[in-house]
Amino acid sequence: MQEAAQIGEPELVELLTQGGVRATRQRLEILGELAREPDDATAQTLWRRLREREGSAIGLATVYRTLSLLSEQGVIDALSHHDGELCYRLCGDAHHHHLVCSSCHRVVEIRECGLDDWLSRVSARHDFVTTGHTIELTGLCPACR
Repeated sequence: MQEAAQIGEPELVELLTQGGVRATRQRLEILGELAREPDDATAQTLWRRLREREGSAIGLATVYRTLSLLSEQGVIDALSHHDGELCYRLCGDAHHHHLVCSSCHRVVEIRECGLDDWLSRVSARHDFVTTGHTIELTGLCPACR
């Protein structure tokens, strides 16, 4: 992920455009708030921050719809480690996986992936064509152990 301080509106517009998403004011607000998050955040958390920080009148349903759209279009990642609700994260665009602390929710992007040979064997054994994969590993970070 780019550092939050380095992500200005032009970069946010470019991220949306690359994902095939029109850059509206509300989408830019939501993506900008998510870009400030070093780990991940739920829709509820982002909505509360927007309401407090920017005095925004953006609705909770709009936040949910926007995050869902951005995730579907590959602009952001959706993580499922939080019971009952997805968490969202603005990540880099290279293939990666996530280490997620189950206590403090710290997220680390793991860029190395040695699964290609294993995926090829498993897919071939089941006559399946694999088009992608994601892995989310949960555990405890050094600070929470």
